[in-house]
Amino acid sequence: MEIEIKFRVELEEIMEKIEALGAGFVGEEVQEDLYFSLPPKHLLRIRRIANLGQSILGYKYIQDERNEEFDEIEVEVSDFEKMKEILKRLGFREDVWVKKHRLVYKLDDVTFELNRVEGLGDFLDIEVMSEDVEYAKKRIWEIAGLLGLNEEDVEPRLYQELLEETTSQSRQS
Repeated sequence: MEIEIKFRVELEEIMEKIEALGAGFVGEEVQEDLYFSLPPKHLLRIRRIANLGQSILGYKYIQDERNEEFDEIEVEVSDFEKMKEILKRLGFREDVWVKKHRLVYKLDDVTFELNRVEGLGDFLDIEVMSEDVEYAKKRIWEIAGLLGLNEEDVEPRLYQELLEETTSQSRQS
């Protein structure tokens, strides 16, 4: 199970703190995520990682109300556009695009995903893969504390929710 907590951060500042913990740089990704409309708690997306030439079809089921616990299945697909067309022909409707530049670091069982999300700003996902949800959350909060992050820094909304809010606010202005 994927357990992650998302924090609003200032990218360069938090990157220095992560590196100071001894986390190793894993890689950089330029991602475009296309989400399809599904009932609440279900997420279906195709991710194009442009700089790596990869496309991934992913499904997530949100296990909790704070968007921290996910049952996730992912599979690499060879053709982003054809996969998108298959989903549309099956009746799935395009919902929202999330475009981000991601830096990935790793420290033991903890993954750090630093995201600069187009139109939203900078975020850090601290992630632990574990079937022991309590252990994973405890580990995430231990690391968050070392980085100077606390409950006020948490962003519980999904990126697509934030983008939809931003879009509706700009329409009202």
